[in-house]
Amino acid sequence: MPTTYTISELSREFDITARAIRFYEDQGLLSPSREGAGGRSRVYTPRDRTRLKLTLRGKRLGLSLSEIKSLVDMYETPKDTSAQMNRFLGVLAQHRETLEQQREDIEMSLADITAHEDECKRLLAAIAEGKQPASATE
Repeated sequence: MPTTYTISELSREFDITARAIRFYEDQGLLSPSREGAGGRSRVYTPRDRTRLKLTLRGKRLGLSLSEIKSLVDMYETPKDTSAQMNRFLGVLAQHRETLEQQREDIEMSLADITAHEDECKRLLAAIAEGKQPASATE
């Protein structure tokens, strides 16, 4: 594994745009060094690569960038791993609660859609049989 990475190497490896990597840098999640004329070339360390990997994992979990930054920053100072793990468990529990509520809302919406579909099918079947369908509002 190389000891440093370019933005295009990380972009290819993680299948994200260079713009996304620069955005994560602007948010303080990554801090590459600068090289070349006028410091125009970003050079990422294995630490930056790991932070990017953790950031993308957090995004897949649905965490906000501020939550991700808070969690990733805790691993910079591994003085109290139990405090870090407890914080992470708290964030995950809160996120689980949000997702469970969203799932419940989605299930209710799907049940409503199914009821409307069934009613439309019933009305269409009545029309096809030449009957005047009874309206759902009657």
